Amino acid sequence: MAASFPKSLNLAAFALLLTGQAGAAAAAAVHKPAQQPIVLDAQSGELDLHTGNEVFHKVRISQGDMVVIADQAQASQPGTKLNFNNSVLTFRGAVKINTDRGLLSADEAQLTFVNNTLTKAVAAGKPAAFEQRVGKSGKQAKGQAEAIDYDVPKGMVRFTKNAFLSLSDPQYEIHAQAIRYDSINQKIIAEESEQGSQRIHSIFTPPPPKNAPPVPPP
Repeated sequence: MAASFPKSLNLAAFALLLTGQAGAAAAAAVHKPAQQPIVLDAQSGELDLHTGNEVFHKVRISQGDMVVIADQAQASQPGTKLNFNNSVLTFRGAVKINTDRGLLSADEAQLTFVNNTLTKAVAAGKPAAFEQRVGKSGKQAKGQAEAIDYDVPKGMVRFTKNAFLSLSDPQYEIHAQAIRYDSINQKIIAEESEQGSQRIHSIFTPPPPKNAPPVPPP
C-alpha cells in the first residue's frame, strides 16, 4: 500500500515526526545550541506503508547556506524512511549540492548526514562537476570527473576517472586520473599512487604583459 503526498508541500515537520527526531531534538536543545532547521520541499512524494520506502520528486532540501535539489530523493537503505540523523540518502536526476564552499553537480549522488548535518557527498555523472568562486578575488576553480567525493567539513574534493581541474587568473589546468582539491586553502594534489599508468598533464597560460598593445583582429 502506498500513500501519495499532495503537490508542492513543505515536509520538514512531517519528516521529523516520521523519524522520531522531534522529541529528541527538543530534549537536546536544552543542553546544546539549536541547529539550523532542515527544510524539505517536494512537488510530490510516495510512502509505501508496507515496506516503509519513501520517495520524493522534484525535491529541494536546505539548511542555512546548504541547498540540495534533485529530481528524486530517497533513503539509500531499503525499507527506511528519509531522515537526516546518521543516514545516507540517494538523489537522482539533475542533482545540485550548493554549500558555502562551492557547487557540486551530478547525475546521481549519495549524501551522508551525521547528527542532522551534511558531511559527505559521493557523486557520479557524465561528467560530475564542481565549481568554486575563490573569495572576492573573482578567481574560479572548476573541475569535473566521472566520480567526485566531497568531504564537506574539510572542504576536500576528490575527482577520479578522467579528472580535470582549472583555476582562473592566471589560467592553469590539470588533467589526471585522480585529483584532490582543497577548497578551503585552494591547493591541488595529484599523487603518483592514484594515477595508475596515466601521467599528469598540466597547462599554464601566462597572463598578458601589462600595457601590452591590443592584438589586432585577424
